[in-house]
Amino acid sequence: MAARQILLNAFNMNCVGHIHHGLWTHPRDESVNFNQLSYWTDLAQLLERGLFDGLFIADILGVYDVYQNGIDLPLQEAIQLPVNDPLLLVSAMAGATRHLGFGLTANLTYEAPYIFARRLSTLDHLTQGRVGWNIVTGYLDSAAKAMGLRQQVEHDRRYDQADEYLEVLYKLLEGSWQDDAVLADRERRLYAQPGKVHKVLHQGEFYQVEGYHLCQPSPQRTPLLFQAGSSARGLRFAGQHAECVFIGGNSHEAVRAQVDNVRASTVAAGREADSIKVFMGISVIVAPTEAEARDKHAEYLRYASPEAGIAHFSSSTGIDLATFGLDEPIHAQKTNAIESVVKTFRGWTKRHLLEQHALGGRYTLVVGSPGQVAEQLIAWIDATGLDGFNLTRIVTPESYAAFIDLVIPELQSRGRYKTAYADGALRHKLFGHGPRLPANHPGANWRDPQRMHRDKAIRHDLHGFSTAALSLL
Repeated sequence: MAARQILLNAFNMNCVGHIHHGLWTHPRDESVNFNQLSYWTDLAQLLERGLFDGLFIADILGVYDVYQNGIDLPLQEAIQLPVNDPLLLVSAMAGATRHLGFGLTANLTYEAPYIFARRLSTLDHLTQGRVGWNIVTGYLDSAAKAMGLRQQVEHDRRYDQADEYLEVLYKLLEGSWQDDAVLADRERRLYAQPGKVHKVLHQGEFYQVEGYHLCQPSPQRTPLLFQAGSSARGLRFAGQHAECVFIGGNSHEAVRAQVDNVRASTVAAGREADSIKVFMGISVIVAPTEAEARDKHAEYLRYASPEAGIAHFSSSTGIDLATFGLDEPIHAQKTNAIESVVKTFRGWTKRHLLEQHALGGRYTLVVGSPGQVAEQLIAWIDATGLDGFNLTRIVTPESYAAFIDLVIPELQSRGRYKTAYADGALRHKLFGHGPRLPANHPGANWRDPQRMHRDKAIRHDLHGFSTAALSLL
């Protein structure tokens, strides 16, 4: 049996400082050019040269204002501030490439599903099916307040809203237009057949939608679905909806447990265990020899900002770590931030966190020669059941270029990385079963016109019942 090939995304963000904070000050780093379109099109072409499956673009709404109760340090160190819209980059990068996929982060809490569905379909058309959506519900109080709320919605409640959001999207993307709705028949003056386009009528707890999807079916209809929650509620959501899950971890044992939990959540939702591809975030420093790689690591450390790293971490936990002494144990507190992150550092000290963030971030770091790096990546895959990695940038574009020139050939020589792209949409490239959601995915159920009609009738009945009930009050 052939060994599994490694899947690979570049992990980036439309900002200066992403994961490894402080490295923007390195003289070879070009991240301060993030406002220029050529910065992104050049990056996309570089990644396609390396046969990367995708460019995974993170995003946040709000600012990291928990540490020191303000944004002085985020402004000074560009800790994901400023940050631009990731979706607006895609058309240009897609036009500069043929195969590279794009995993785009968008916060559903503040995006109306009717409008967002059109944005997704538009990008899926323009990229010929190379778009994925990283589903996030947000965790920053600063974002909630900026959007008119007093504070962030409670953690599990956000996932309740997300479940309904996905139902609305499936109805719009999968059910509103039948596959054969568009004829584009000039002689008959018939572009789309009226009987093949259906109104979505959704009256739910969080969303009320009555309307037709504004776009005809795109290559994938629903984009490839990414998700990164590893709390109990997040795993249940992933098992139901996700096709790719993004996790973190610092040991084979811990990552293996997370991978097993993801697979179990998928089976519990009635899907096959391999319905989800699992990616781990990782950082790599590589050079022609181990000694040169160690020297490069030492060089990078001189520019990193550990304090900026824990300022980022403070907002991930909702706890102001600036208020703790260097050796004072940090006790987990109940917050509405990232639940799984809060649980990981119980009993740690600020000194421990600063050491962990020596390179400005806390992702697993691999340092070595090309062969050493390749063997370590393969060991992660084989020991944990991972499918691939989200590779961070440390110095950009240097980190990606070195990986492509030095590590990719080593992985290929070991038969663990592709030597050419497969044809087709992003979902097909990763799973090999075509561009659309598989039949066992809950979103596929809404392709049935009869189900759309039944749902519309039920929603009408419920709406009528509610109106009648209100009239009795």
